[in-house]
Amino acid sequence: MYLIVVGAGGIGSAIIDIAVPDRHNVAVIERDSKKAETLSRKYDVLVINADAASTEVLRDAGAERADALVATTHDDATNLMVIAAAKDLGVPTIVSIVNNREHTDLFKRLGAHVMENPDVIVAEYLYHAALQPRVRDLVTLPGGAQVFRTTITERSPLVGLTLKEAGKRGLIPQGLLIAAVEREGDLVIPSGSTVLQAGNVVTVFTKGHAGQSLIEQITG
Repeated sequence: MYLIVVGAGGIGSAIIDIAVPDRHNVAVIERDSKKAETLSRKYDVLVINADAASTEVLRDAGAERADALVATTHDDATNLMVIAAAKDLGVPTIVSIVNNREHTDLFKRLGAHVMENPDVIVAEYLYHAALQPRVRDLVTLPGGAQVFRTTITERSPLVGLTLKEAGKRGLIPQGLLIAAVEREGDLVIPSGSTVLQAGNVVTVFTKGHAGQSLIEQITG
């Protein structure tokens, strides 16, 4: 895959760290000369020290033969201009950070796959980790739905019951789905006949906010 990364901040550099060992061809556009120089020394990639919000710069980066472009700058105006230019040049897959959630629809209308403000996502993750230490890997999805992992304790009313039985007894609230069960190193996609045991790590999907009472209802 030929990948263009726009912006070599924390996220852009992390993408390069992933893509290069996977043996993808990577081009980076970074307008900060010091960052661009550091990248040139660290990676065997094409580095262009320029403002990416230019069709000519994207052409220099090989946009007309690129498989994908990822815009990671902290400026939505720049990211939008990059997306528009990349679309005009026929880049098949365009991905971008959206720093201001109010701009999300505009990015999507231009055809970009988006990730809303990563700082907010990290802040929400850390907040919930502090507020609900039983919950791991919590992710809030668009629309307010949440996915997280938690451990079933011996005190959980779900222990010893199949998911079907727990549902009939009202122990699994509406709008909640147990999507996976981890036990003894194995990952199980559960069915109605799956029996929950103490120590199982469950991946849970909820249509709305998972409050403390709901977490306790599941884990015990």
